[in-house]
Amino acid sequence: MKTVRISSRFGRAAMFAAAMLALTGAARWGVTFAPYQTQQPGAIDRDAVYQVSTINALLQGLYDGFITFGELKQHGGFGLGTIQAADGEVMGIDGVYYQVTSDGVAHVIPDDRVTPFAAVTFFEPDLSFTLDGVESFAGLEKKIDEHLPTTNIFYAIKISGVFDYVRARSVPGQQKPYPPLTEVVKHQSEFEFDGAEGVMIGWRCPSYVKDLNVPGYHLHFLTAARDRGGHVLDARMNGVRVEIDFTLGFEMILPQSDEFYQASLAGDGLDEVERGKSTIRWYREYH
Repeated sequence: MKTVRISSRFGRAAMFAAAMLALTGAARWGVTFAPYQTQQPGAIDRDAVYQVSTINALLQGLYDGFITFGELKQHGGFGLGTIQAADGEVMGIDGVYYQVTSDGVAHVIPDDRVTPFAAVTFFEPDLSFTLDGVESFAGLEKKIDEHLPTTNIFYAIKISGVFDYVRARSVPGQQKPYPPLTEVVKHQSEFEFDGAEGVMIGWRCPSYVKDLNVPGYHLHFLTAARDRGGHVLDARMNGVRVEIDFTLGFEMILPQSDEFYQASLAGDGLDEVERGKSTIRWYREYH
């Protein structure tokens, strides 16, 4: 039997979650929801994705940051992205942002560092359940999708527990002139974690944002000790806790630079980047 809980504390996303799950037959799970809360003028929308630049800009090699992590925290303490010069993988949890460098080590990011790409929110879960029998990343996508009422909105996703296996990657910082991201991942470092306790953090984005963000699932891993991690390439897991924040708003801030204004932002190579099709791989094991 599925164990699913719907939070009733968070305004319009909770109301949407309850309504959609009820329409799809989830009333049997005991859905409750709160009245819609009108957004005050000038207030930060806690049910929104706040995104820095576009994924296609990152693919083209636009790695110069223009928003500090201190500013980013004003729009949410949960999410993922990268850092100046694409120097590794970034993840945020509980209001703290971490940089996983190419050696797989996680470092707390000072507020004055800058990011060229990030997608963050205030994580307030609307749905939670336990997940078993995941044998691959594709299997994880399929199993989570079974719990979702629609694929046409954004979902912030947190998966926590002891993971049977995680394969993750990070990339080294780049020097100008910056190469496209498809070249950067050819020199990525990869790490394998067996029986590691930790958390996966990320997004499921709708397909219609393919030129703005990664459609489908994009997850980063961080160990429970907050000392290692990376961009998730593959995973196996049993008995993990999944929490999902239904995210109904979207706000994006764009670079104000000649490089961005003149860039050709027709996307190419995203699947190659996401699935880590590299020609040079370094493996390290952590237990």
